[in-house]
Amino acid sequence: MSKVLITGGSRGIGAAAALLFAQKGWNVAIGYHTNATAAHTVVEQMKALGANACAIQADVSHPEQASALVEQAVAALGGLDALVCSAGIALPQQLMTDTTDHQWRQMFAVNVDGTFYTLRAATPYFVRQKSGSIVTLSSMWGVTGGSCEVAYSAAKGAVIAMTKALAKELGPSGVRVNCVAPGFIATDMNAHLDGESLEQLRQETPLQQLGAPEDAARSILFLAGEEGSFVTGQVLQPNGGLVI
Repeated sequence: MSKVLITGGSRGIGAAAALLFAQKGWNVAIGYHTNATAAHTVVEQMKALGANACAIQADVSHPEQASALVEQAVAALGGLDALVCSAGIALPQQLMTDTTDHQWRQMFAVNVDGTFYTLRAATPYFVRQKSGSIVTLSSMWGVTGGSCEVAYSAAKGAVIAMTKALAKELGPSGVRVNCVAPGFIATDMNAHLDGESLEQLRQETPLQQLGAPEDAARSILFLAGEEGSFVTGQVLQPNGGLVI
């Protein structure tokens, strides 16, 4: 069985990806920060699907914890074929001038530093075996920028740049690196939006529907698995046409 580590795997897109990978026959380790109950619920669901699964606590914004997460995942799974960097945070919409120094640094600490530290820890495993697939998580705002989303857009744009650069660096070693940049996905990160805002988003989307975590998860699985074996350095955007 193929083996994957998914950071941010206790909720939202990360949890949906974990369950989809398990359903498709992968063994899965998920990283989580604080919600042990949710993480272990996902693990039990994966085990019910026949997967070897485990949850590992880590704050990936700290380099030593990101390294320990990768090391423990490799030990638990007996190797690593793919990595999904799904851990991330968002802020409520606000003007740039209202964004505090702490909020700015926190946005980059989790979304950018956390992705970098995890990639840095996992890359040697993939290079040694001359194979592997990495999928990072960005956002449509990382592609096009969002009004009143300056910090989030900047952080997610950095993830895209990191992905493309690493794809060029690791390609000769047989390691693929891609990014999924979803449009609006109904997760707890968007729970603050009211019904009117959700309806406006739906109407602005050419497919006239909002995304579910499973929509992003299918894109992640495609890029991580054999079906995407000739794809690297790309940004796949499951967004219903919201950003074209």
